[in-house]
Amino acid sequence: MLVGSIEAGGTKFVCAVGDEDYRIKDSIHFPTTTPKETLQKSIDYFKQFDIEALGIASFGPIELRKNSPKYGYITSTPKPNWQDTDFIGTLKKELNIPMFWTTDVNGSAYGEYVMSTLTNEKINSLVYYTIGTGVGAGAIFDGKFVGGMGHPEMGHTLLKRHPDDLDFKGICPFHGDCLEGLVAGPTFDARLGKPGKDVPMTDNTWDIMAYYVAQAAIQVTLILRPDKIVFGGGVVSEAFLVKVRSQFQELLNNYVEVPELDKYITMPLVKNNGSATLGDFALAIREMKTVE
Repeated sequence: MLVGSIEAGGTKFVCAVGDEDYRIKDSIHFPTTTPKETLQKSIDYFKQFDIEALGIASFGPIELRKNSPKYGYITSTPKPNWQDTDFIGTLKKELNIPMFWTTDVNGSAYGEYVMSTLTNEKINSLVYYTIGTGVGAGAIFDGKFVGGMGHPEMGHTLLKRHPDDLDFKGICPFHGDCLEGLVAGPTFDARLGKPGKDVPMTDNTWDIMAYYVAQAAIQVTLILRPDKIVFGGGVVSEAFLVKVRSQFQELLNNYVEVPELDKYITMPLVKNNGSATLGDFALAIREMKTVE
């Protein structure tokens, strides 16, 4: 049995084919250009294989409610030309197979959830944050995604400002200094005039950002009480999470019990940014079984 995965990013698409054991058999990536061109490339790729279902984890915002006339659409995205794109409808015209549609971070969250079961980690819930060009998060409890009216937008929660960072207005076009506006990758250029990869971990900017990310971890800890919080994306490293754990411990002040912090606040189990692809494979198989 073969299933497909699309990790639809604002910069690039990653398409992959895998088997029932979530092993990648083939993959391709290409730039995200116009909807017509990019979706057609995806369709042409999958037509080479006899896949039985497809999991899609997309940048957003997207419409997840199946009772909505715009189910399967990318909706009010700031990505040029992609507003109101009928993603699922376009694919369904040429690929008549079951499809599971969710956000990029939900796909990654599900991949981490599945990997935790494969490694006998025995957790029932987790929250997955990605911190890169933007910030987003997905949450899973007992195999189900959190979200009713739509998918969570945890990257846009509001935070207490660091005393050394009061003059920075943030970069979010909607909220200024929300979580994304304060810790996404482009904030390094906005603050320092250079990318994060060129900023040593000893720079106080990392401590400021750890303070904000720790607040995000405290928010989901107190609201959702997950078994685990996973941080991925280009900004995140183990050295950065050491700072986050330290800030988290200080800010939480032992208010509630949490697991050992190096097991509670972690890097992804799936290596090489593969969480979403693994999650898509698993969701495609789940969707196929639901349809049967």
